Amino acid sequence: MKKLLYQFDTDALPSVFDNVVAYDGGADHVSAYGGVTAGNVSALVEGAIFTRSPKDKKNTALFIGGGNLLQGEAVLAAIRAKFFAKFRVSVMFDCNGANTTAAAAVAWLSKGRTLAGKRAVVLAGSGPVGQRAAVLLAREGAQVALTGRKRAGVDAACAGINARFGIAVEGIEASSNTDRAAAIAGAQIVLATGASGVTLLEAGQWQNSPSLELIADANASPPAGIDGVGLSDRGTIAHGKTLFGALGFGALKLALHRACIARLFEQNDLVLDADEIYAIAKGMVAA
Repeated sequence: MKKLLYQFDTDALPSVFDNVVAYDGGADHVSAYGGVTAGNVSALVEGAIFTRSPKDKKNTALFIGGGNLLQGEAVLAAIRAKFFAKFRVSVMFDCNGANTTAAAAVAWLSKGRTLAGKRAVVLAGSGPVGQRAAVLLAREGAQVALTGRKRAGVDAACAGINARFGIAVEGIEASSNTDRAAAIAGAQIVLATGASGVTLLEAGQWQNSPSLELIADANASPPAGIDGVGLSDRGTIAHGKTLFGALGFGALKLALHRACIARLFEQNDLVLDADEIYAIAKGMVAA
């Protein structure tokens, strides 16, 4: 029986990236739908849960993508509300690659060390990847703050994290590199999750820091999000700090995404969200 994956994107055009990785993860066929919302997903879910017999339902799975984290979470909630008894299929949530990217970064940051009690600052952290990274860093026991250019966006991100995960994250308005340099004062961990083409910290703003220990940059397009961090850095030691670049943990992100797709077809009642995907990532870096 063929393994069928239904890709539900909140964006008008479904992600080609997610489509390719779905096939690489073991799906035999991927059907991608754009413009999916909490209001129109019900009929699609019914088609997935009412067709195959209980023993065969594991061969049907759902993937939620798109660039809007809040809309994606609403779609996930609507999907789960349609499930009952044995009428359910496995689901993976990874809007904008938020879960897999954040999980890969934090898994490497925490490999072989404890983050408990350390101060972690997620630069440009009000976006999907930054929000999920903040959650995972807090799960590791770090005291987490996230920065953003505008106070309203920062406050909304922190409120969303608290409402969804019950985690209190500090929000810092930081519209300039100088502001961000001030925000990381006394921190041990910095993770940049900003948009491509924007340098959030200059090299001199972190290289001489007496407190910083771990630095990661999720920006894969030049210029670097954190100046002086190499794309392929994976545990590189420089200026007394351990550095991770986007490609350095990007290999794990891709392997993790594929591994999660494969797991969807092992059972029909799996939900892969932030915590579940992070657990898989930690197992992969420990192997």
